[in-house]
Amino acid sequence: MPFKSFVRGIGKISKKKSGTRHKLRRGRAHITPEASLSSLPGSSTVQIEQRQWENLPPELLVDIIQRVESREQCWPGRRDVVACASVCRSWREITKHIVKIPEHCGFLTFPISLKQPGPRDTPIQCFIRRDRATSTFRLYMGLCPGELSKLLLAAKQVRRATGIDFVISLVGDDFSRSSNKYVGKVRSNFLGTKFNIFDSQPPEDSIACSRCRSCQKTHLEKVPSRVTMSNYNTAKISYQLNVLRTRGPRRMQCTMHSIPISIIEERETAPTPMAFTNCLEHSSSLLDSTGIRPQAGSDSTGNCTTLKSMPYAPLVLKNKAPRWHEQLQCWCLNFKGRVTVASVKNFQLVAAVEPSRNVTVADQENVILQFGKIGKDIFTMDYRYPLSAFQAFAICLSSFDTKLVCE
Repeated sequence: MPFKSFVRGIGKISKKKSGTRHKLRRGRAHITPEASLSSLPGSSTVQIEQRQWENLPPELLVDIIQRVESREQCWPGRRDVVACASVCRSWREITKHIVKIPEHCGFLTFPISLKQPGPRDTPIQCFIRRDRATSTFRLYMGLCPGELSKLLLAAKQVRRATGIDFVISLVGDDFSRSSNKYVGKVRSNFLGTKFNIFDSQPPEDSIACSRCRSCQKTHLEKVPSRVTMSNYNTAKISYQLNVLRTRGPRRMQCTMHSIPISIIEERETAPTPMAFTNCLEHSSSLLDSTGIRPQAGSDSTGNCTTLKSMPYAPLVLKNKAPRWHEQLQCWCLNFKGRVTVASVKNFQLVAAVEPSRNVTVADQENVILQFGKIGKDIFTMDYRYPLSAFQAFAICLSSFDTKLVCE
């Protein structure tokens, strides 16, 4: 059997499994007994085919997945790797073991890859498309806009009385905080000079899980049936005021509470989540003995949990200072051809390191995040280690808000 036909067969099995699950969705309150699953049309065929794939020798299975992973290195072909992980549990475990994290391979394969740091050497190149009519922003994988671009994240701008929220989701049509597609949000103050990045993923999985296990039995009966995702304040963005209205680009500073500065000084490994946490468990761990969410350390809505004081110094990013071009009479930065339109939103972020720190000049000049305009409502976003796609996208979203006192 040709290798391409073999991969297509794997995809057909995953589609049959998803089709069987779709038939079970008759309503939110409908529960199908396990005994009736075998009576569904086509379910026995899927079970037989799945059992055949499960019985493959491990050595052969590893060789198959390695060949698929090495052959498909970009989307949409990368979906074949995801199809391998969707066949059965044994295939999924081996696929997760073979596929490396973006820091080591430079590829975005699974949804959790969006929360993992990017590669160290070469940045991951993406672009953002803004839709003014719906106030949405979509992050795509690719060098430039195209029909085969892979949607990574989407955000919707929501105006409040005291500021603006950017709700970030894995899909472009569901921005509810009660959905399992919700991944975080960005919240601004009234002037649009300060932003907080809230992540649905706890920055310290071990501590959060231990708190969850200790409180799950106590508060399980008091948790409502539909619990919204918790928000963890993982970063802060500040734009410098420009009261005198002097000429020059915006000046911004990002404090990444979940990333220690030691990853640049001592080449340590940045925090890398390996799986999405359960929203119900972590939401129940935040309830007190009366079943009410505590207000201490929360935002105005009472749904955002502030991180406790970390034992390390956080990583601070600042925008790279541009140079004044006498002939063009404007501020210029070397975007290496990735930005073609002059805009006040364009920026490059580097690590803000004190002179006393043991950091080389090359590491200080290394651009970690780059954002710029290439056309009407189209912007490029290139990020690298130690930022993740979610963190980079959240920082870029803060640039879309109006800042009258900063320009």
